[in-house]
Amino acid sequence: MLPTKHLVVTGLYRYVRNPMYVGVVAAILGQGLLFANKNTLVYGGLVWLAFHLFVVFYEEPTLRGTFGREYETFSGNVRRWIPRVRPYGELRNSTGSDSA
Repeated sequence: MLPTKHLVVTGLYRYVRNPMYVGVVAAILGQGLLFANKNTLVYGGLVWLAFHLFVVFYEEPTLRGTFGREYETFSGNVRRWIPRVRPYGELRNSTGSDSA
């Protein structure tokens, strides 16, 4: 299998840069709130911290090195943890570039 040559931004990645990590943390925190379990909430916070450190110190530098300007543009428009209301890349003009 050949490595990807261009950054692929489709599906949930149009809303948030780390949708799988957000989903896992949301599920853990949701369980903690549903069952009013302080230990589960603390665990959710620790899982988020581990994800955050991995993303900041490994994943993002690797993506910047691999995709350069393409990743910089994406990360400047899509937040790391808080989803966008409108999907990234929704507004395109006739040339295919962002209109905003």
